[in-house]
Parts: sequence; structure tokens; C-alpha cells
Amino acid sequence: MTTQSSNRVIIIGAGMVGLCTAWFLQERGVEVTVLDRTGVAAGSSWGNAGWVAPALTLPLPDPSIFRFGLKAVVSPASPVYVPLAANATLLRFLTSFARHSLPGAWRKNMTTFAEINKGGLESFDRMEDGGVSAALTEANPFLAAFVSERDQHTIVHEFDEVAARGGHVSYSKITGDELREIEPSISGNVTHGLRIDGQRFINPPAFMDVLAASVRARGARIIEGANVTGVRDLGADGIAVDVDGQDAVRGDQVVIATGTWLAGLARQFGVKQVVQAGRGYSFSVKPPVIPTHPIYLAAQRVACTPLGDRLRVGGMMEFRRADAPADPRRIQTIINAASPMFDGVDWEAREEEWVGSRPCTADGLPLVGGTRSPRVHVAGGHGMWGIALGPLTGRMLADSITGGEKHPLLDAFNPLR
Repeated sequence: MTTQSSNRVIIIGAGMVGLCTAWFLQERGVEVTVLDRTGVAAGSSWGNAGWVAPALTLPLPDPSIFRFGLKAVVSPASPVYVPLAANATLLRFLTSFARHSLPGAWRKNMTTFAEINKGGLESFDRMEDGGVSAALTEANPFLAAFVSERDQHTIVHEFDEVAARGGHVSYSKITGDELREIEPSISGNVTHGLRIDGQRFINPPAFMDVLAASVRARGARIIEGANVTGVRDLGADGIAVDVDGQDAVRGDQVVIATGTWLAGLARQFGVKQVVQAGRGYSFSVKPPVIPTHPIYLAAQRVACTPLGDRLRVGGMMEFRRADAPADPRRIQTIINAASPMFDGVDWEAREEEWVGSRPCTADGLPLVGGTRSPRVHVAGGHGMWGIALGPLTGRMLADSITGGEKHPLLDAFNPLR
């Protein structure tokens, strides 16, 4: 429990995690200012799959990475890509990532994720009840498509592990024909499927617009084009956030929620974990019959989400620097993986090509909570799950900052670990 004043909190970062934290702080009567160097959802919050799917919110480091092998992960055609010219920081991250992918570490993380997934949907519901409209769409059901029983079994095995560690996934096996009855655009190459119940999804750009509007309507300032260059702890005088070309912004406390760039501001406050950019790519297409359910191509590691008049298709885990130019080979890799699974899609008529940097930690757990300064907090490192876990993160951190009960998960998410 904090004893510091939390009347005025500055949040650096206007992505999903930052804005959810702002919203829950406002629930507790806190005055909030949000700073972002570009604007709302300018990073990985915009172009992701938008899944709020506890069944598939699982640790990023997992034993399956060892199936790829070194030759595969340095191939531009691999769904998990590491450049040959990896620097020392990336190599240190990958070594630790591999260690946390071993079966024992993975099972331990699965236990933590089972606990995480108990609160994710409820946190979205609280926001919707509080006026964040158009929040979630029920998948009814969520679908997974496979070209073999063996591929199907890999996901079923993960669901069994979830159940063994206190979680629950409601699913049923279906045939390829049964899958095509639900989604006619699925091709005849698909022989096996899964129906997964209790999952939801959002349209990320639309949701972020609604969330930002709600935060503003409650009195927050969202200052776009604010390039933060430093955070100064002034002791009893609070916090000063330095902004390039502008006056410093003053407050009582600060939350650093800058995604892949979190470490640059948080390191001076004792946060030593590497936050590595795990870049994902997406684009949209318009099949003749646009799917109405999210579809996971699990073996190909491709996510497909209906966004009204189009289908968003995304994937890749590209471990390279966040500001590197987009690589068109990554888009082609996704097309090569997805095209055999659908009929009638003009893959050349794609729109909204996008690349964004997911903030990944080596152990697969977020960095959420206090730092060595009682006035400085961080919220990041969610990897692929910033959308799914944004509201839960914001709720836990807002409670902690304002002196509420500390959520047990904050021990696992300790930024100083």
C-alpha cells in the first residue's frame, strides 16, 4: 500500500495499458494527464488481433520454440524470426527466453496465467459498465483450424495443461466440414477444428477511440506529440516529466507505460529487465464471404479477426529493434501460411499493412507495479497480451497506487524481479 499522494498522476503512453490505467485511476477520483509522443494507439495497440481470449492467453516462452531450431529462426520465412546480426542485449534476452521455455518453467508460468485469466474478462466488464461502450464482441464460438489431427492435438494438450493448473477451457473438437458450415471461406485443406467457448474480441482501433473518448470525458488531458525525455523524482515535491520542446509536466506520481520503450525511462528506478521488441505484422483482406468469428491458424501462428467489412490477418514474432523498417518478407510469410487455409481470397488486394512492436519479457510475465521510487510505477512487458490484459493491469495498478488492496498477481509481475 502506498502512502504517497496520488491526487495527480501522469501516465506516459496512450496505448491500451496506459489508457486502461488512466480509466481505473479516474474511477478512484485521481486527476490524470496522459502523454504520448505520437498519439492514441500509435503502437501495437492499433494493428493487433484484438483477441480477449483467456483460452489462448498463454506464456509466450513455451517448449514449442525448440521445434523450430536455429536454422528455422534465422530464416525470413519462419513465424519466429531472429536476425543473424543479433546484438548482445538481444542474445541475452533470447538465452533467458529459451531458459523460460523449458517444460518446468513453462508449467510454472501456466499456473500464473491461469490466475491471470480469471480476472481479464471481469475487468473489461467493469469498463463497459462504466460507459466504455462497444467494448467486447462474443465470439460464439472462437474457432481454430488445422490440417491434421496432430496439429489439433498440440492445442488440446495446452488446454489440458491449463486445466491441470487451475484454469478451465470449454471446447469441442469438430471436423473440417463442420468448421466450413460455420465459416464457408475455410478451404478444403482444413480437416480438423476446435470450437472454443467463452472467448471475446474487439476491433482495436474502434475500441481505443472509445476508450480515449471516455478518459477525456472524465476530465483527463491526453497530450499528443509529447516526446518524453526523462522522469525526475523530486521527493516530497512529486514528479517532473521532461518533454522535448515543452515545459515539464508536474504531478504526484507517474506511470511509465511506453511499451517496447519502457526500459529507457524506467531503468534509473531499478527496472533492469530487458523489454525486447517482438514485432508483429498484420493486414486486412475482404474474402467473398467475410468470416464473423475469430479464427486461429495455430500451427501457422496466424490470427484472423473479423472487423466488420474486412478480415484482419496477422502474425509473426520478429525479434529485432522496434524502429527497424517494415520487412515485406514478413507479410509474405503470413500470406504463404494463411492462403492454403482459405478459399477465394485475393491476397494481392490487401489493405492496412502494419507492423508494431510487442513489448516482450524473457520470462513472459508483464512488468507491473512500483519501482525503487514510491512515486514511479511501470505497466508494460505484456508481449502479445496487452489488449487482453490491459484492463486487468490498469485495475490492479490503480488500486495499488491509491492505497487499495494489493492484488496477489503483482508479486509475479514485480518490475524489480
